[in-house]
Amino acid sequence: MITMDFVVGLPVSRTKDVIWVIVDRLTKCAHFLAIKKPDGAMVLARKYVQEIVRLYGIPVSIVSDRDPKFTSKFWKAFQTEMGTRVHMSTAYHPQTDGQSEMTIRTLEDLLRMCVLDWGGHWVDHLSLVEFTYNNSYQASIGMTPYEALYGRPCRTPLC
Repeated sequence: MITMDFVVGLPVSRTKDVIWVIVDRLTKCAHFLAIKKPDGAMVLARKYVQEIVRLYGIPVSIVSDRDPKFTSKFWKAFQTEMGTRVHMSTAYHPQTDGQSEMTIRTLEDLLRMCVLDWGGHWVDHLSLVEFTYNNSYQASIGMTPYEALYGRPCRTPLC
């Protein structure tokens, strides 16, 4: 079971201007994918399979806001083909999508810190921010997302 949302309104960084946030609801493991705003459903579906399905398989359910990219006929057809149920929520609706919203707040804070401290493009720091997030203690599960996923703590970025 996963949640998905987008961080928009970012300055263009190496042709990317949006972060696609995908969170595993069980382990709280988050993935931050840099994309372009005009990326269509086919591009997103391909990236989703490459980056998420390869790690988790096909999710049982997805909680998503009503972003036009996700309500497209292709997305519905893709999910039906994969046997996944989509539960749509309204944007910024914490009762159904609070996990994504909290993750996005943390992502924005970490990314802001990296860019202010080290400069450069935000897209260059995204993998480090994802690593940091997934190795931070989550009170709701009593461990880090990495520990929940792999059964052991991560000691280095190369785990």
